[in-house]
Amino acid sequence: MAQVAVIVHTAKRLGRAGPEDLHKALAEAGVDKPMWYEVPKSKKAAKPAREAAEAGADLLLVWGGDGLVRRCIDALAGGKVAIGILPAGTANLLANGLGIPIDLPQAIDVALHGRRRTLDVGVVNDERFAVMAGTGFDAVMIAEADSSKARLGRLAYVRAGLKAARVDRVETTVTVDGQPWFQGETTCCLIGNLGTISGGLVVFERAEPDDGRLEIGVTTADGPKDWARLLTHLVRRKSESSPFVRTTSGREFVIELAQKVPWELDGGDRKPTKRLDVRIEPAAIEVSVPTG
Repeated sequence: MAQVAVIVHTAKRLGRAGPEDLHKALAEAGVDKPMWYEVPKSKKAAKPAREAAEAGADLLLVWGGDGLVRRCIDALAGGKVAIGILPAGTANLLANGLGIPIDLPQAIDVALHGRRRTLDVGVVNDERFAVMAGTGFDAVMIAEADSSKARLGRLAYVRAGLKAARVDRVETTVTVDGQPWFQGETTCCLIGNLGTISGGLVVFERAEPDDGRLEIGVTTADGPKDWARLLTHLVRRKSESSPFVRTTSGREFVIELAQKVPWELDGGDRKPTKRLDVRIEPAAIEVSVPTG
């Protein structure tokens, strides 16, 4: 069996199971002496992830949400350590996108015995992400939801989305693979390695996390009425047919904004910026996924 390491976000739970249940569940699965690391916050995960790799781990089990998974991928991409996701977050976008069960015994089984899938990652301003990154509406919603998602769960994103729908439009220029692609006012620029966001809404219908490309979309929706119309397209999985959306794909993007705006990657909000440099890092990390 592979040499297993575990990073646990101590504040997270997977259904009714807490970190205290993980030792027993792993022992029952045949892993009784893993390397064990605990972190109180996602941003503390990079150091123990690298320590686990240096100590000879072949497989890192990650107990937490998209933020913790992203930090571990950022630390390990390009190396030989595979990741098994134990989805104990709120949205669990990467786990859901890869079909990983939100159930402790099943997630452990996938992590230990599933198929290893080699995934691309995106890089924005020198930080890696696995699912999505974005500016404007997307980032404002993430920041607003962050303070209440532990209490409200998915409802926090609904409430935050209503507030983010009032974000102002910003003059934006986007180049794709060195060529001009978009210039105009936007309320959101979204970059996707996977296509699905919270609630199962599909924003990029053709996104695949192992095709060597990233998707990009700009949104011109202005105000709650426009966003409500756009939402109906998302629910019908036809976001690209919305008059408020324009999408394409590529390997490198430059997003330039007329003023500083907040941005996020994989659910982690970042300080406002006027420029995002984005690129694909192909075949960067192996993740355990269901064999089916």
